[in-house]
Amino acid sequence: MAQPMNMDDVLQTFIAESRELLLQMEDALLQIERSPQDLDTINGLFRVAHTIKGSAGLFGLMPIVEFTHVAESVLDRVRSLEVRVDEALSALFLDARDHIGQLIDLLAEDGNLDRLDEPLRLQGQCLGERLAQYLEGSVPSASPAPATLPADEPGASPGHWHLSLRFGPDVLRNGMDPLAFLRYLSTLGQLLHTVTLCEGLPPFASMDPETNYLGFELALLSDASREVIDGAFDFVRDDALVQILAPQASVQACRAHLDGLPEDNAVLLELLVRCGTLTESQALLVTQEGEQAPVEMRGELDAAPDSVAPLIKAGKGAASNEGNLIRVDAAKLDQLINLVGELIIAGAGANLVAVRSGIGEMIEATSLLSRLVEEVRDSALTLRMVQIGATFTRFQRVVRDVSKELGKDIVLQIGGGETELDKTVVERIGDPLTHLVRNAMDHGIEAVSTRLQRGKPAQGTVRLNAYHESGSIVIEVSDDGGGLAKDKILAKARERGLVGDGQLPADKDILNLIFEPGFSTADQVSNLSGRGVGMDVVKRNITALRGSVSLESEEGQGTTVRIRLPLTLAIIDGFLIGVGKASYVIPLNMVEECIELAPGQGADTGYLDLRGDVLPILRLRDMFDVQEPRGSRENVVVVQYAGLRAGLVVDRLQGEFQTVIKPLGKVFGEAHGLGGFTILGSGAVALILDIPNLLGHVAKDATHRSIPSPLST
Repeated sequence: MAQPMNMDDVLQTFIAESRELLLQMEDALLQIERSPQDLDTINGLFRVAHTIKGSAGLFGLMPIVEFTHVAESVLDRVRSLEVRVDEALSALFLDARDHIGQLIDLLAEDGNLDRLDEPLRLQGQCLGERLAQYLEGSVPSASPAPATLPADEPGASPGHWHLSLRFGPDVLRNGMDPLAFLRYLSTLGQLLHTVTLCEGLPPFASMDPETNYLGFELALLSDASREVIDGAFDFVRDDALVQILAPQASVQACRAHLDGLPEDNAVLLELLVRCGTLTESQALLVTQEGEQAPVEMRGELDAAPDSVAPLIKAGKGAASNEGNLIRVDAAKLDQLINLVGELIIAGAGANLVAVRSGIGEMIEATSLLSRLVEEVRDSALTLRMVQIGATFTRFQRVVRDVSKELGKDIVLQIGGGETELDKTVVERIGDPLTHLVRNAMDHGIEAVSTRLQRGKPAQGTVRLNAYHESGSIVIEVSDDGGGLAKDKILAKARERGLVGDGQLPADKDILNLIFEPGFSTADQVSNLSGRGVGMDVVKRNITALRGSVSLESEEGQGTTVRIRLPLTLAIIDGFLIGVGKASYVIPLNMVEECIELAPGQGADTGYLDLRGDVLPILRLRDMFDVQEPRGSRENVVVVQYAGLRAGLVVDRLQGEFQTVIKPLGKVFGEAHGLGGFTILGSGAVALILDIPNLLGHVAKDATHRSIPSPLST
């Protein structure tokens, strides 16, 4: 017997995909503001609202159903060109989208909508009333009695639909409740009559409570379109037989409807009469027409046009249509990555034992194991990679709202949206990007009058761009505004004692002063910025991701903030080096080459002549206060990051090494130059060097603080 679907899991799927649809809705609304006549986008908006409403109806989430139904009705009038989308309606729908999002968040928190507080309820009521102003009226009430039509044109009154539903035996096991569909249909109009078909019921003793035996014939009074009514069954399409007879259907359409059902036509005609769809005389006319000229199923009874993919993939329909996709809980994926990391450590230990044993077959076997583990690692990390475009697109709403608040005309341009990076990095980069975008709009983009005086277009531009470079991802936030005033920054820094009166830092160092805590050059405090908080937090958040942030600015032309981040935070290819008894790891993508250091070379100057280029060197022995005797020779590992190069002087080169990054404890919080630690196959601990941090200190010619060296175990 098939396992029943876990409805909690299905609800979580509904929540996750509703949030995705709401993001699509937001993007579409922003696009419609620019292109009000884009019918494809308008139709997409309607389908999103319809899909969310239909799925919520299956769970009995009436606050979502009722509110979305009003929004859907307005969108139906928009796509029929009865209502034109203007700025006011677009803003109203954005508010409606946010309200649905709040309901979804409450559902995610509580598992239901029973705890709907009064402010949220009143907010929905107010928005519903504002939306209802775009509707001429609601569905009219009517008597179940059908109107009398000419004898050659059978059918009920306008808006009278007839549905024949035959749910499959496994529909309950697949997580679908037939009664939920009936409840949802009642939101589209008035269920005039329902007949339950019980002929398939077995004797009570042999009845299976998880098997469906019932069918339904029902009459629905609704002004909804065939697409809307048919779309209610998207989630159970392959697990049920659904036929819809339109109002004022022709004799041939009635015959086709009957011929497509498994029951005897005479029985079915009686049911159509009981439901008020046909009168007895009209039923007789259909019978006579069938005897004279039986017809085939007409195209009007075919499936509805393509719609948004269903939220809930249930039954065999899910297997056939969504076989190439599967939704995985992020926690399970994190657990997989952790297990792969432990597998790498265990594999390294097995390889070390094999080498020490000297047994050729064992060495070969562990070598094969290491290669397979590496492939598993790459595949597992690929699962966590997502495109950054979705994160970038969310800022369209930010730019729209903030530009209106500031009274500026600003557009967002996006590039490199297909660039992939680790999901964890994407989730944690959102807040820093938000601050940078808002800061660019508030402080970077000038007022329209100022831009026109400077010969610039009235509309300002903020750009988000991403690309890969040397095993890292680079994210750029740029604007075509007024740029940073270096003199003003320097004066403010001297006022705060960050720069001495006689000092004149380089332009790059002056720009980097804005990352100091509490630093601000804003003349006025606004709702967006100017209080001296934010940029230091941005830098701290980026540093926590093992990244770096830099600035380029040209006064009068604009500013670019460039963020560099690792592609992944979990597992990297490393290069293992040794200093004294301790081992260290350098990210392999930052290693350019290794050279042997001649005795005494660079000892006094701190620089090497590398084929005509000046290469600053950093002795890890001095930096980490290693007390063990120096070996007979030393080596230099040339590293590079973000255009900076330096040489690290080490005792031993131990080769490539798959590194599982583990975070350091709080006791190492003040120690610069360390990005984490890893465990070697021997069980010893190796520190992972933070190359961007080290190169930054080399560039500043800073004095390095001694850090106790970890000893091998």
